[in-house]
Amino acid sequence: MARQSSSVLVAGALALALLSAGALGQSSKSATVKDDQPAAPALSTTRQGPEQFAPSKTDGTVEVEGKTIAYTAIAGTLTVGATDEQDAMIGTDGKPLPGQTTLPKDPAQDPPTAQMFYVAYFKQGADPDTRPITFLYNGGPGSSTMWLHMGAFGPKRVSTPVDTHMPPAPYHLENNRYSLLDASDLVFIDMPGTGFGRLYGKDKEKAFWGVDQDGNAFARFIARFLGTYNRWNSPKYLFGESYGTTRSAVLANMLQSKKAIDLNGVMLLSQVLNFGDLPDGPKSNPGNDLPYELALPTYAATAAYHHKLSQQPPDLQAFLNEVESFATGDYAHALWQGNQISETEKRAVAQKLHTYTGLSVAYWMKANLRVSGGNFEKNLQDEEDLTTGRLDARFSGPTINPLSEKAQYDPQSAALSSAYLSLLNQYVRQVLQYGDGQTYLQEALFGGYNWDNKHAQPDGTTSDGSNALNVMPDLATAMKTNPQLKVMLNAGYYDLATPFFAATFEEQHLPIGSSLTKNIEYDYYESGHMVYARDESLRQLHDNAAAFIRSTENRSK
Repeated sequence: MARQSSSVLVAGALALALLSAGALGQSSKSATVKDDQPAAPALSTTRQGPEQFAPSKTDGTVEVEGKTIAYTAIAGTLTVGATDEQDAMIGTDGKPLPGQTTLPKDPAQDPPTAQMFYVAYFKQGADPDTRPITFLYNGGPGSSTMWLHMGAFGPKRVSTPVDTHMPPAPYHLENNRYSLLDASDLVFIDMPGTGFGRLYGKDKEKAFWGVDQDGNAFARFIARFLGTYNRWNSPKYLFGESYGTTRSAVLANMLQSKKAIDLNGVMLLSQVLNFGDLPDGPKSNPGNDLPYELALPTYAATAAYHHKLSQQPPDLQAFLNEVESFATGDYAHALWQGNQISETEKRAVAQKLHTYTGLSVAYWMKANLRVSGGNFEKNLQDEEDLTTGRLDARFSGPTINPLSEKAQYDPQSAALSSAYLSLLNQYVRQVLQYGDGQTYLQEALFGGYNWDNKHAQPDGTTSDGSNALNVMPDLATAMKTNPQLKVMLNAGYYDLATPFFAATFEEQHLPIGSSLTKNIEYDYYESGHMVYARDESLRQLHDNAAAFIRSTENRSK
């Protein structure tokens, strides 16, 4: 299968330099909002929010691929209600608007609201009617958006030049020469209950933590943001990573069907639209062998990266094309036969799987030709007592329990999380001048609450959450109701969480007509789930995303 952006990439090691707030290109002036910006919410002590902090405004510059861009950064929160009716009755500060219903006497009966934290970057001097604006968020569900903000497209970036555990603090920020500010204004949004945002009111978790609840909250945030900053007429884009791609499918349809907001484009990174395609849990769903087939090319790419093959492929792209043909051919046929497969065919397929993955024939036979992602991560480098990364299979770490059946942690997450959280906290306080006295929540504190997977399908039916979530119909409906909508798929070859071949399969099986298939662009990278963790892949991702925006923004004005 031919692909774009498939050249062999070489990671370069970079020397890290600790930069002061001044060296980061930020002004040292007081964080105030000028007259030409929306008025800052006054500090309040209403029950919807113990404190409403005024947004901060700072100026800075970033050099993107040799071009200096001056920008204004605004960090703050917007408050959204749990329903459209309630949202229309409250202001951005969470207070009831004049003449609207007052609060109940009992604080425990307060209607649920969410303060959602954001950091927006606006290019100075740009016309808001023609300047694109992109809303970005990570996934989880339950993750803040510090990853995309501090690793991918913000003006400052955590440098991650190697595929090993980073040394402990002090960590270092650098100018992000691949910030997307050259092509679009950027709004990084933390999901309800993360970042500096908080949930308030009765049944607040139930109101915001679920597939549809989350999608509606983001739709209300975006509509409120467009009004607050007068960006209704700007070209509009979504950029989601991981579960953020799931959110994007739901959100794109909600924005169009409920808010009458058409999008110019949706950019998807490390996509999962159908959770039944993932390699983590197919053993709990016997009879669904598709995840094994879709994960095989990533297993092969990973084995080649760690030199576990008897013959190292000279051309990764040609090798993956060969593996994909086998996965959808002989391997699929073998799995389809189930327990009726002959011993001769089973062993022949196991031998081929060994050739492509480095795992022994005996192991493949014992596994009945079915190896989950966790099994592969634990066993690929077992002889070295190493566990292979899940989010990025280029990473490895010491195995916690050598006798375990599958991986017990993700070496990539362990390698990078401290640096990202540490530098986010420093940057947002010292440079953006926001957050003093507050705690930044990297992840939602779910406690005993379970994410609500019930989902109202576009056809009017509702999935009760008992089966794997599938939002492919949402994206398809968004593309049908807005035939101008363009979709960009970005996927890393070393992503064992959301394999690139599974993402490709989903896009190629969207229930859309052939006339809309040309609206989908495919881009692949020699990196993992966080494609941007590799410098050269970030460059490619930036160039591809910038080109996508420039080719889809409406320049008719």
